[in-house]
Amino acid sequence: MFSQSVTTVRMYGALHSYRREQGLESKIEVDISPGGCKAGDLACKIGLPLERIEAVFVNHRVFGLDRIIRAGDRVAFVPPGIPGTERVLLGFYKTCG
Repeated sequence: MFSQSVTTVRMYGALHSYRREQGLESKIEVDISPGGCKAGDLACKIGLPLERIEAVFVNHRVFGLDRIIRAGDRVAFVPPGIPGTERVLLGFYKTCG
């Protein structure tokens, strides 16, 4: 049974490989403080290099690393390299200008 302060975090693609190479799981449960924390701070807490993260999914929506993560959120860190069509479908597209 999960406590209310626990959040499930997954790592995909090269981040999955990065964790496995270190002998770590690519799906973990992390305690989140009552006030929440930024996705970038959470990434640092679990040892992910920020330069290897393009975006974070929070509850099935894509955000940047400044997104506040709350206990109970479903979180997935995604590296750069998602192919073109999938980028649009997943909401990873960036506007020029």
